[in-house]
Amino acid sequence: MDALSETLRVVRLVGAIFIHGRFTAPWCYQSPHADAAAPLLEPDAERVVIFHLMTEGDCWVELDGQPPVHLIAGDAVVFPQGHAHRMTSEPGLAPASGARLDEVLSRRPRLLAYGGGGAGCRLVCGYLACDARLARMLLSGLPPLLRVNVRGSNAGTWLEASLRYALAEARSPRPGGAGVLAKLAEVLFIEVLRIYMNERATPDNHTGWLAGVNDRIVGAALKAIHTAPAQAWTLEALARSANTSRSVLAERFQQLVGSSPMHYLAQWRMLLASHLLCRSNAPLARIAEEVGYQTDTAFSRAFRREFGQPPATWRRQHGQRGQREALPH
Repeated sequence: MDALSETLRVVRLVGAIFIHGRFTAPWCYQSPHADAAAPLLEPDAERVVIFHLMTEGDCWVELDGQPPVHLIAGDAVVFPQGHAHRMTSEPGLAPASGARLDEVLSRRPRLLAYGGGGAGCRLVCGYLACDARLARMLLSGLPPLLRVNVRGSNAGTWLEASLRYALAEARSPRPGGAGVLAKLAEVLFIEVLRIYMNERATPDNHTGWLAGVNDRIVGAALKAIHTAPAQAWTLEALARSANTSRSVLAERFQQLVGSSPMHYLAQWRMLLASHLLCRSNAPLARIAEEVGYQTDTAFSRAFRREFGQPPATWRRQHGQRGQREALPH
């Protein structure tokens, strides 16, 4: 299993669609920074990543200090660092001053119809909530605005059709519509990352975790780490798994991922341990063993360095949230 699949398998993501809008020119709305929207979208989330999918027509997206980006039907746009942005029928329009965000989000997905009656477009707006450490890992090295067109893949065509169906179901009296939309939001976000990796996140012109996964040498080491995090890895053993030398692996890993292989291994073990603590009742000794520590004392020491408190204390503070997230939405 590749590193991205293994990461998504063990770390829970929470997604949702919160707006399904039809806009007619002229129109413009301001989306706040993700940190400002997070308490309204997913109160328990450490990090929220907002995305939009253009399902019909076209529009523009503006970020301060950057040229406007034209979106066409099938384009999905993600804001990895959570930047505030404007969605608009044409660059330079002033954002509308309407209902407060909490009022707009009081019902999800919120159906919006807004604009001056000109050329129309349809947008689906969603978010993905995750651990802040996971967000830093997955999204490092990405541009402030990431755009791909999902209509170039079979999965994207299926996703658009499924979203249209699920949005219609969300308005029906049949139960489960919101749950289907949540899962589709997660799948859409993951598909956007996969398309981006395939098209643009190459080690020749990008750095970051996704570029590392795409690299022959670093990707092999990441796959080894994520497939067997409890193994007693050394730099030499990881280099053998990547069919390269220790010096080449260390240099390439640092260049793309921004840390040494062994430091990355320690961070991944701690992220994995935090999710096991939050979502299971397993004894500390067993969790320590699952993430590669021979004793719970060594594990507790490493965990305290990363999170600032012992694992038992962290579990008491975060376990209730993990149990809520584990429940079906």
